[in-house]
Amino acid sequence: MVKRAIPEMEIDGRLIGPQHPPYIIAELSANHNGSLDRALQSIVAAKEAGADAVKIQSYTADTITIDHQSDDFMIRDGGLWDGYSLYELYKWAQTPFEWHEAMFAKAREVGITIFSTPFDHTAVDLLESLGAPAYKIASFEAIDIPLIRRVAQTGKPMIISTGMANEEEIGLAVKTARDNGCEQLSLLHCISSYPAPAEQFNLRTITDLGARFGVVPGLSDHSLGTTVAVVAVALGACIIEKHFMLDDGEEGPDSAFSLTDKEIKILCDDSRVAWQALGRAGYERAPAEENSLRFRRSLYFVEDMKAADVITSQNMRSIRPGFGIAPRFYDDVIGKRVSRDITRGTPVSFDLITQ
Repeated sequence: MVKRAIPEMEIDGRLIGPQHPPYIIAELSANHNGSLDRALQSIVAAKEAGADAVKIQSYTADTITIDHQSDDFMIRDGGLWDGYSLYELYKWAQTPFEWHEAMFAKAREVGITIFSTPFDHTAVDLLESLGAPAYKIASFEAIDIPLIRRVAQTGKPMIISTGMANEEEIGLAVKTARDNGCEQLSLLHCISSYPAPAEQFNLRTITDLGARFGVVPGLSDHSLGTTVAVVAVALGACIIEKHFMLDDGEEGPDSAFSLTDKEIKILCDDSRVAWQALGRAGYERAPAEENSLRFRRSLYFVEDMKAADVITSQNMRSIRPGFGIAPRFYDDVIGKRVSRDITRGTPVSFDLITQ
């Protein structure tokens, strides 16, 4: 594998990459529960929680599937949506196209970036008319080469989730995006299960994605809680995407694997602390350690001594604090004589020692 440097990308003026704090995307998805007012409140909540962006999904039931009741179109997996037809699920979960203008306006009003996941060309056209600053390709559409081509041709930054995709499929998606004008690209490691089991994430894939494809790596996280996402930041994820909902007890299509707005704040705070803690490889003393130096061990005289007395393990020890010479000189000092009278509790220094 040819390893590539991890690049930077920019969305709405915010630089994203290894040298910048993680970019946190609060995914609203279907958690508006069919209410525009709830959708607008959620945008405000994402801003107040500290997210960098709020993301929506742009489709209708008719643009993503057809109304059909055959087994092919029924969900029978025992999961969250078991028993629904695809059309019924997406009819319930869709963010109506006529809401988009109000949602974009609200995001700009409160000062948070908003963009979307389009699922067909009509959604791209709508989002272009609203000035979307970036685009997300969902895991299930990562193999939809015509859609990727259309989005790439906007010239906007693209984020592609890789759930279910193998290396060849990811490579084709990346090539299609780049061949059609996308110069800023991110791949998000993803497990497309709802919720996703933490033990199946293989988070070390994140750094490999970045190096293998020369993209900004990140995580689209459907696990429960915030642990997986914070660990991902510690492993090099530059973008974290997480579903969220208002903390009002109302449930919706995605609520079972969504954080509340209060939990999104915890994710934002903890992810940025994790990134700050990464720093760089090095062995310099941290500035915060300076005040602790005095409490290291060092050599001290622990008995009163007269000039010319021999230094022994009885009258000299390695103890705290750290104002004497380092313990590594212990063997060099044992057997020598003191050059003057010494009182108990005096730090050992070389000028107090003679042959």
